[in-house]
Amino acid sequence: MATQTHEAAGQAAEAAAPGMPQLDFSNWGNQIFWLLVTLVVIYFVLSRIALPRIAAVLAERQGTITNDIAAAEELKAKAVDAENAYNKALADARAEAQRIIAETKAEIQADLDAATAKADAEIAAKVAEGETVIAGIRATALDAVKVVAKDTAAEIVAALSGEADAATVDAAVAARIKG
Repeated sequence: MATQTHEAAGQAAEAAAPGMPQLDFSNWGNQIFWLLVTLVVIYFVLSRIALPRIAAVLAERQGTITNDIAAAEELKAKAVDAENAYNKALADARAEAQRIIAETKAEIQADLDAATAKADAEIAAKVAEGETVIAGIRATALDAVKVVAKDTAAEIVAALSGEADAATVDAAVAARIKG
């Protein structure tokens, strides 16, 4: 019975399907018609629905990219301006610092010159005072030398001759001191 069932099934398959239905020339007209209908439907779906959406997304992306590039260029220009302003401020600050340094040096030099002039005046006053003192000491010393010379001359004359005249000794010492 099993053999009969297999044989009956094989005969039914051979009678029903002479081969692949896609390759059966009697069905090609229908297949081409439905292929064209399907392609037209796909074309209209893509052209009316999918492609406009894709084009909108691409346009939006392009707009975003363009805006981002413009913003980046604007920020770059601002950065360049900020860098220029920073460099200018830095140069101004350096110039101001140099001016302050020059003013401070001038003030210090003026103070130093004033202190030097004051010190020179004090030194000159002390030197003049010292010279006055030295001149006084010289005068006193010269008077003391005259006295000592007179006393010594009177003693030498008294020791040699016996008596010394004070007027003669004074005249001799005065002549000798004058040169």
